[in-house]
Amino acid sequence: MMFVDNAKIFIKGGNGGNGCLSFRKEKYIPAGGPDGGDGGHGGNIIIEVDEGLRTLMDFRYKRKYIAEPGEHGKRKKMYGKDAKDLILKVPPGTIVRDESTNLIMEDLTEHGQQAIIAKGGRGGRGNTHFTTSTRQAPNFAEGGSVGEERFIVLELKLLADVGLVGFPNVGKSTMLATVTSAKPKIANYHFTTIKPNLGVVEIDKSSFVLADIPGLIEGAHKGIGLGLAFLRHVERTKLLIHVVDIAGIEGRDPFEDFNTINKELEQHTELLAKKPQVVVANKIDLLQSDEQYTKFELEMNKLGIKVFPVSAATNKGLQELMRYVAEQLEQIEAEPMVDEKESFKYYAVKDDKKNDIIVRKEEDYYILEGPVIEKLFNSTNFEDMESLRYFQNFLIKKGIVEKLRALGIQDGEIVKIFDFEFEYYE
Repeated sequence: MMFVDNAKIFIKGGNGGNGCLSFRKEKYIPAGGPDGGDGGHGGNIIIEVDEGLRTLMDFRYKRKYIAEPGEHGKRKKMYGKDAKDLILKVPPGTIVRDESTNLIMEDLTEHGQQAIIAKGGRGGRGNTHFTTSTRQAPNFAEGGSVGEERFIVLELKLLADVGLVGFPNVGKSTMLATVTSAKPKIANYHFTTIKPNLGVVEIDKSSFVLADIPGLIEGAHKGIGLGLAFLRHVERTKLLIHVVDIAGIEGRDPFEDFNTINKELEQHTELLAKKPQVVVANKIDLLQSDEQYTKFELEMNKLGIKVFPVSAATNKGLQELMRYVAEQLEQIEAEPMVDEKESFKYYAVKDDKKNDIIVRKEEDYYILEGPVIEKLFNSTNFEDMESLRYFQNFLIKKGIVEKLRALGIQDGEIVKIFDFEFEYYE
């Protein structure tokens, strides 16, 4: 299965149903009055966590999601049905970003957790709501409002307690396979691991999730190798196991490798650079002499870092390592994944465009546009004087007439709303 951890999709809440324009017409009940019911609300777009999912593969092929509209209102004051919400399922660890602002809308980590990310439109009111002492038979009803729409970016950041980091071919996958029941692909060449692998370590009476993060080499934060694609998966971990090839099988110096990887982590995000690390000197069984390990351990001690000599291939030292990691995890408090400065919750989102009313001049026409104008247009019966009066009062109340005057409109000039044209007179 292909590992997909990033997807951009378009979402739109369902439009609200229109209110009903209707009058009671029954035998022996003359002038029964208005009885148009309200329209139903459009469906919301909801994202829900499903622990059975591991990737965002479903969003690779379908990138447009629109919820159902609400049902229109009916006669006899019958309300239209509210539409069902559209639920999109994602794996645990998914972050939802608003594409236009790049701000985080939700951080979804627990099974069953839900978040509304696009609200459906409200249903329009039936003509029963527009009766007044002077308007006994309103011949118009309200149109339903448009559902919210936006592009969002889904980012998957794996939920793991501990991350294995280090150069390719230092033995991370072998270590994961040895201490857990995971079965990663293992071979003696670079980038054998092309997707993160997870496994559960059980030691004494505790357990934790261990992740093998592939592709870290020099320049990983710039996209060299596979690093840029998978560095984000280290962000949720509490602790890092930094694996180096102490035997230097490929001719590299383990201390230089250690510094190179840490530099990549730091350049990706300061959050990674600050995470506690346990350094593992792997392939201790292949050392020609103890001098190389002693030299490396001395350098680590100067930095105040504990080193574990292990052999993932022979299982030497792994029990002690995992026991120490489990003890450290109990003392580390989980840091918040999302910085408040770069996030907002759905209900705090202010969509400035939602209530925009655009008034502009184009050639010989004055044009009115925007969601509010669209709703007003759908609610107006242009053959009814009461409805026209309501339309005119709305234009005055919302300052649209003032905007038209500011653009220099004169009596007799044409105002357009969609394909409808009318002459302007003071």
